[in-house]
Amino acid sequence: MSTTFYTADLCDADEANVGTTEPVFSIYGERLTFGGPIRTLRVFEDNSLVKKALAGDGAGAVLVIDGGASLRCALLGGNLAAMASSNGWAGLVINGCIRDVHEINACDIGVRALAACPRKSEKHGSGERDVELAFAGAEFRPGEYVYCDLDGVIVASRDLLDR
Repeated sequence: MSTTFYTADLCDADEANVGTTEPVFSIYGERLTFGGPIRTLRVFEDNSLVKKALAGDGAGAVLVIDGGASLRCALLGGNLAAMASSNGWAGLVINGCIRDVHEINACDIGVRALAACPRKSEKHGSGERDVELAFAGAEFRPGEYVYCDLDGVIVASRDLLDR
């Protein structure tokens, strides 16, 4: 999504219907502000489903990944970030780590993740897609909306930009 917005303004305008995450995410990628409909994955130290999801048409959506807050390996690297950008994803919110920060920061994509870790993940194909997630003090449901900027990450049950 290329529309300009500020999460603080969105929160003020609809405070009763907006959830916020705890301030635990670091900011990566060229897009400092991004948002869109939520698509979800639950994985643990295995990014096979991440690659599969990002290979599809993102259509301006945000992939929200619950990686169990693992800091032992990365769920996203430079190649997958470039794929996400090419396939029309607005960004990713990852309850886990990334790697290849220099490559991700050169991609036209927005990424929020807990940290960077140089170790790659396993590739077993395990995990769940299109499930409700809860982490960092917020709930993420497929089809609802997430918005990210320099102030933080917010979630809402409807499109707050009324496009």
